[in-house]
Amino acid sequence: MVSFIPVVSEEQLGQLADMADEIWHEYWPAIIGIGQTDYMVERFQSLPAIKRDIADHGYRYWFIHDSEQKARGGIVGYTGGRTETETNRFFISKIYLFSDARGHGYCSRTIEFYDQLCRNESLRAMYLTVNKHNDLGVRAYLAKGFETIDSVETDIGSGYVMDDYIMERQA
Repeated sequence: MVSFIPVVSEEQLGQLADMADEIWHEYWPAIIGIGQTDYMVERFQSLPAIKRDIADHGYRYWFIHDSEQKARGGIVGYTGGRTETETNRFFISKIYLFSDARGHGYCSRTIEFYDQLCRNESLRAMYLTVNKHNDLGVRAYLAKGFETIDSVETDIGSGYVMDDYIMERQA
């Protein structure tokens, strides 16, 4: 059974940052290189970045937990984002799974979780950004009913850019 455990304690926040570092360094160097991976982990996935997003931007985080999995206490990944009242949407900032958890329906379960969250908060849609070269992610989100609504390049500093699609799904 898959559940979503809110990340709230200092210990959980530290665990989340450690997970992010591990997952990012396993997945992203092949797509964006090790330099940009290191930079983005520090800037967007580190403990200070996670705390800043919660305090300053209203982010919420959850561990994706499968009670049938024994490794890592059943935690297969993490997700997070924030409600945007100005657009009446939920921004899914993060859905990241350990390599051995990919392809087992956890992304689908996470989207279902966000469907319910959007219904509970009377939001009209959810959206996310996905790297244009992340073929696995793009295919997964298209299969889940997301549509590409824009294409953006965002300068994130130190000579790095995020080259993303913005994808949206009605709630």
